[in-house]
This record gives sequence, C-alpha cells and structure tokens, in this order.
Amino acid sequence: ILGMRSLIPRLVHRSFSSSPSLIFDRSMKRRQRDWSAVHPSRNEVEYIREELGWSVADRVADLTKYSHKVLEIGHGMISSHLESQRVSSVTLLDSSEAMLDSAKRPDDEKVEFIRVRGDEESLSAVEGQQFDLILTSMVAHWINDLPGWMGRVHSLLKPDCPLIGTILAEDTLYELRCSLQLAEMERLGGMSSHLSPLVRPTDIGSLLGSNGFKLVTLDSDEIQVSYPSMMHLLDDLQLMGESNCSAVRPLTLRRDIAVAASAIYQSMYGREDNFPCTFRVLSFIGWTEGPTTPKAAKRGSQTHSFKDISNDL
Repeated sequence: ILGMRSLIPRLVHRSFSSSPSLIFDRSMKRRQRDWSAVHPSRNEVEYIREELGWSVADRVADLTKYSHKVLEIGHGMISSHLESQRVSSVTLLDSSEAMLDSAKRPDDEKVEFIRVRGDEESLSAVEGQQFDLILTSMVAHWINDLPGWMGRVHSLLKPDCPLIGTILAEDTLYELRCSLQLAEMERLGGMSSHLSPLVRPTDIGSLLGSNGFKLVTLDSDEIQVSYPSMMHLLDDLQLMGESNCSAVRPLTLRRDIAVAASAIYQSMYGREDNFPCTFRVLSFIGWTEGPTTPKAAKRGSQTHSFKDISNDL
C-alpha cells in the first residue's frame, strides 16, 4: 500500500507541451454542469465553491485600484460578493446556459451584472474586449490548453491589471484516487483513470510567468471535508458538476470495485464513521505589465553588500 501511495503524484500530474492534446471532453463538462445547475439539491453541495468565491472576493477588496470592468470566468460564485466600492460592472462568462440563469447577481445593486454565454476555454465570446480585472475560481482545472488559455486571458487585460483566481491542484481527492487505484489493482490487475489529472502548483507559476504576467503570487491551501461514506462523496462531486470528463475515461465504475475501494478508503484514511476528503486549492494572482509595475533593479546597482549588513548586526 505504501508503495502504491508513492505512485499517486505521477499518475495524476498534468504535463504541458507545445502541442497540447485533448485531455477533457468540454461538451461533456457542459452537459454535466447543465444537469448540476437545475438539480434541486445543488445548493447543498456548493460549500467548496462558495468558500473559494468569498476568498477571491476578499482579495478583490484588498486591491487599492478601482476596477470599472470586471470579467468572471465560470460559475458566478465570486460576482455575488463584489461591491461597488471596488468594481462598477461585472460580466459573467459561462458555457452552461443553466448555470448562467441560476447565477446570483451581486448583492450590491449598484454593480452592473451582465451574463454572457461562451466557452470558458476559448474566451471567444469576449474576444477584443479589455477588462480591468479578471476573476476565476474552480474552472481552470477543466481547461485543455492551459498555456494558451493563460495567454488569451492576458490579452483581455488592460496594462497594469490583475488576474485573480483559484484552481484545484495536484493531491486533490488523493484519498479517493488511491482507494480506487488499489481496488482496481487488486480486482483487475491494472488501473484506469476515474478522476481527472491535475496540475502541480509550480506549473501554474511558470505558466503565468511565461505568458507575460508579472508580480505572480501563489498560495496553496488545503480544505478537508468529511463524508459519511465514499458514495456520499461521489454523489456530491456529481451534484457539483465536478465528475470526470477526461476524453479517455471508463464509462462505469463496477460495483465490486466501488465496494473494495470503500473498504480501502475506510482502512487507510477513515476516522470513526467519516471519510475525510482533501481539496488542494492553489490561489494565484498575476499582473499585466504597465507604467506603474515595479521592476527589479539593474544588476550591479546595489549600494550595500550582504557583508556590510552582517557586520552591522
């Protein structure tokens, strides 16, 4: 079991190349989110997105500059918390019409709210526009061409303006991944991908920097939620619209595999009658370059050496 656990990072990590392949079935993801948006129990499972929406909105409140035109990519869980003291107009872009219809407008009625249906990956629905601020939360982990997407986001921002967001990173749902993989190894002698691959935190920083973003800031956090059973966790992921949509994926989960995985989950990670589940969240901020962007000093322009500082101490 310990040997298998050490394999998990290599099994779930996304790699990036100059010719990105189709990782996710975007039309399947839209259908999953359409179904989730109209389900009567949807509001009961929005605890992760709601928490992260508040988190990103808090970062917006910390900005010293006023943002006239804001774009939120996906869900609308950030927009509802924005206030007119910091923003004037918010455009919500989402590929799911049902998700757009169910999105809450900002509580502050002074904030203009515009809904636009369009693909979150191509961003073609807002192509040519310029924004003072772009926000996204729990959307980027379903993007196929993440490097290209970062470049498109950068082109939509005015100079000296930020992209603020969150993304689910590597080790998210590692308890569930490991349990399913061990169950399949035991029953089938091999493993299939029931959960989507995720990125490493260091990759996000590199992608932001390589696409022109400056002053990049990354913050990794861990959210742990307890469930009464593994099946409750799977049901909640489906209700969230976060089910697997990998282009190559098994269409079903055999009952005997699910039973074995649940027993492994309980044995390895369970605490009394609950099943803890970890969501690894990476928060990021990147700025487009502008006239007021701080720049590093030129090499050799220093006036003191570290030796002088140590002598003063």
